[in-house]
Amino acid sequence: MSGQTIELPANGRTTTGWLSLPPSGRGPGLIVIQEWWGLVDHIKDVTDRFAAAGFVALAPDLYHGESTKNPDEAGRKLMALDIARAGQDLRGAADYLLALDAVTPKKVAALGFCMGGQLALYAATEHDQISACVDFYGIHPNVQPDFTKLRGPVQAHFGNDDAFVPPEVARELVAKIEAAGGKVEAHFYAAGHAFFNDARPEAYSAEQAPVAWKRTLEFLRANLG
Repeated sequence: MSGQTIELPANGRTTTGWLSLPPSGRGPGLIVIQEWWGLVDHIKDVTDRFAAAGFVALAPDLYHGESTKNPDEAGRKLMALDIARAGQDLRGAADYLLALDAVTPKKVAALGFCMGGQLALYAATEHDQISACVDFYGIHPNVQPDFTKLRGPVQAHFGNDDAFVPPEVARELVAKIEAAGGKVEAHFYAAGHAFFNDARPEAYSAEQAPVAWKRTLEFLRANLG
């Protein structure tokens, strides 16, 4: 892995995250937000991949040192997440990136998977430092973003066979963003939940994940350049 663990301030306290720099040493900022498993090696690897593609990428640890491989425990951690504190961590991550000389231009996007996808939308509505947002099959019943406060464009990726975020639910989300005046670009794939996670062979789609990756890079470069 090319990144490293760093400490960052968040609302008067300190938290940690995984920071990865692009080969050039400079680029726009990107917050990568974990799934319900925690800041596991897969998320660190994805953060490194975004850095290799030209972004100064930071994955804040929203579980503060804890993670799990057990779905039941992951579900409990998702439901127990302190949303206000997570929001402070995400604001801290945005501020940290914008303060880095390496971040140029001074723009930051939020991107997340599963739980992190919904939190990316939340960050994009709550924090004016966020210029764009990418949501991969976001879900969290306790996170209800106010899309009237959305400040930048959204790209969203959903699976047509997703049992956690069915297509009809995903389309309702897209409709809410549009009704609030937001700009959203939504893509639907012949895949299930977590189809981008190549650390989970039972969920990963080798056909659809590269398509989503290409679209994501194009979107981020267009809106952070």
